Amino acid sequence: MKVFGSSGTRGVANEELTPEFALKVAKAAGTVWRADRVAVARDTRATGRMLADAAASGLASVGADVDRLGIVPTPGAQAYAEREATPVVMITASHNPPEYNGIKLIGADGVELVVSDLERIEQKFLTEQFDSVRWSETGGSRRVEGARRAYVEGLLAAVDREKISGADLTVALDPGHGAGSLTSPEFFRKLGCRVVTANSQPDGHFPGREPEPVPENLGDLGRLVAATDADVGIAHDGDADRAIFYDENGKYVEGDATLAALAAAELEPGDSVVSAVNVSQRLVDVADDRGATLELTPIGSTNLITRIEELQSEGESVPVAGEGNGGIFFPGYLLARDGAYTAAKFLELLADRSASEVVAPYGGYHNVRVNIGYDTDAERDALLDAAEREAEESDAEMTTLDGYRFDYGDAWVLARPSGTEPMVRIYAEAREESWATELAQAMEEKLLEAKAEV
Repeated sequence: MKVFGSSGTRGVANEELTPEFALKVAKAAGTVWRADRVAVARDTRATGRMLADAAASGLASVGADVDRLGIVPTPGAQAYAEREATPVVMITASHNPPEYNGIKLIGADGVELVVSDLERIEQKFLTEQFDSVRWSETGGSRRVEGARRAYVEGLLAAVDREKISGADLTVALDPGHGAGSLTSPEFFRKLGCRVVTANSQPDGHFPGREPEPVPENLGDLGRLVAATDADVGIAHDGDADRAIFYDENGKYVEGDATLAALAAAELEPGDSVVSAVNVSQRLVDVADDRGATLELTPIGSTNLITRIEELQSEGESVPVAGEGNGGIFFPGYLLARDGAYTAAKFLELLADRSASEVVAPYGGYHNVRVNIGYDTDAERDALLDAAEREAEESDAEMTTLDGYRFDYGDAWVLARPSGTEPMVRIYAEAREESWATELAQAMEEKLLEAKAEV
């Protein structure tokens, strides 16, 4: 797909992702949906209102009435879609830097559109074959109050509130100035937790930290856990569809370890679990131990959702799915990545164990990630050509489902183009940190040499 990547469409706001672009995407989506009413929501980004206005105009121009939800976490918008049977245009760039914005399209069932649906909308976008309505048939607009409140109430009804409250937990929360700033503090307090916060004021310039919840951006949270004697630290990205954790000692918990711990609590023999090609050996081990089948997809929520729905249509049970970046699905609740729900499921595990004890069985692996940016298509092609040459010359077991993954038994390295930013990402995992670093650095050197020759 040219317009939609692995998780919607994103770009630098007012340069790549312009109001004109948002209007066209909305017109294309409205034409395909043919819905009487469509909702528009956004995260806290500074350019969100501008792009939401453009999207609302595009929808109205093809005859749809528009529900304006304002700032809502992406999973909150998905809950609204399911509850009201109304598709949603979500304006968000999720974890990308502040200058970015993006668009996610959510169906009337509350699920991000699968690849086949996105391709239909993309075709309308590229050919500009939009519905045309008379002036008297254009859509209206209304502001909808209470979408955030309804989302929190739905979360409270879906988790074991009594179990969490009985654990008497102190939660250190860093919603990173994003949409979760307006929902997660209230949610965790209503679960009976004592909540202390950092970077909890909504601000589209993200002054306290970058939106992506990775260790280099979460120093405030680690210090907050230590300073307040919290039982756990929780961080979100810009649209709060992810949750990343710190243990009671103020130590960062690898997202892959969290996914493994949550999967271990959910999986039964015969179940399926879906993850992406950068899957950790931790989840492989859990699936084997539980007698479950691990299904792999290209990276990105769209690809995971597509595979989950395929498996469910075949009668397979998929109680949990996700990636090690903190984006985890519990399809029995909602086929959506939901940072607040994921965090609550983790809190349920803390009723009789500390956070460090919960993830201790899933240690023993070290992860390294490197990003190589590029400015031109020629540089991108050179980077990927170098990875392909390495694949052709390597004795490692190869997976080319998404990029090039080299498996060495208990270690692996993956090079793939990002679906949301102009960069090639390198992931590596090994039992020895030095080996993971060596694998990542060796791949980085090969790719940078190729880039330098352009």
